[in-house]
Amino acid sequence: MSINIHKKYLPISTDDSRYFVVTGGRGSGKSFSINALLVILTYERGHTILFTRYTLTSARISIIPEFIEKLEMMDCIADFHVTKDEIINRKSGSKIIFRGIKTSSGDQTASLKSLTGITTWVVDEAEELTDEQKFDTIDLSVRQQGNQNRVILILNPTTKEHFVYTRFYEDKGVQEGSNTSKDNTTYIHTTYLDNLDNLSESYIEQIEQMKQRRPEKYKQQMLGSWMAKAEGVIFDNWTIGEFKKKGVSVWGQDVGFAADPSTLVETNIDTDNKIIYLRECFYLPRLTTSQIAQLNLKHAKDGLIVGDSAEVRLIHEIKAKGCNVKPSIKGQGSVTYGISLLQDYDLVVSPDSTNLIKELNNYRWLERKSNTPIDAYNHLIDAIRYSVGYQLQNPNRGKYAIR
Repeated sequence: MSINIHKKYLPISTDDSRYFVVTGGRGSGKSFSINALLVILTYERGHTILFTRYTLTSARISIIPEFIEKLEMMDCIADFHVTKDEIINRKSGSKIIFRGIKTSSGDQTASLKSLTGITTWVVDEAEELTDEQKFDTIDLSVRQQGNQNRVILILNPTTKEHFVYTRFYEDKGVQEGSNTSKDNTTYIHTTYLDNLDNLSESYIEQIEQMKQRRPEKYKQQMLGSWMAKAEGVIFDNWTIGEFKKKGVSVWGQDVGFAADPSTLVETNIDTDNKIIYLRECFYLPRLTTSQIAQLNLKHAKDGLIVGDSAEVRLIHEIKAKGCNVKPSIKGQGSVTYGISLLQDYDLVVSPDSTNLIKELNNYRWLERKSNTPIDAYNHLIDAIRYSVGYQLQNPNRGKYAIR
């Protein structure tokens, strides 16, 4: 069994860190090298390697074939038993199991944390996992004795608001793009320049064209740099500016559960000039219904608040406490329709709307062809959709009173 693995990846086998943060651009060979190292690791007894992607509907279709290719290249496929969601080393009994954190059945965090015997957790395409609490929950389950415990995050860097950056770079004072170890964490960074022997001439020509024509895209996608704004963001039609009132303001509200924040945002639509002015009022987790109502009255007073129509009971409870709140207008495709409404206007965001600015910098398409946005960075944006959608679809907008 032999395979050529770049020396920058070898610390995964040699360092005794718990965390391995593997970053890089496209064509860097990071997935190939990590997967090969995982195969080698299974020859040690006692390993159960949990390999996850945030969305993984079918390991048999999407990821198992990649590993079978590695096994064939390494001339060791006879040593493994392959099922629809596991690869088991016949010689050692160690295995790699494949799971999605979010599947068609919903959030799988609870079931993943209950898996026993996990020695290594691999978070592939970790940029898709934006909820640090989910990461922490599964991280705590990687505690099997007898073997080194590893948590390996593999990602193309996204924005600096992502918890991987704030947790492993900003909070530790580690320079992005470095190859080093610090505080129980090993950092590995590669680019296509480390993998030129395995890239075609036509691919390298494409990279050079990108470098000339779109240098920022080249920097993020090929060099693996962290960005201030995510690639492929949904809204690029916004600026920071003064909040202006052109008639009556309407507020949008999204009520969070558990650690998710409850939000309130003021919207004011200038239909003549196709401008929507936006101001964040609050963005706070773990609020009770009474606390939400008190904050609503403080910010909106008797103004109209439009909430999520899926939460009718909560709307009635908040209304009973003196708030002028109505359910949003929803229907099939309401998310994408609401996005299209907002894209048709210029958005002006008040400078103090820090969480809204963060959301606008990170809210992007998950599956662009199917018009599916990521289910993250949307607590204020959803509230805006409720308010703006209600106003633009309501012929009596601007004529609101407490009922």
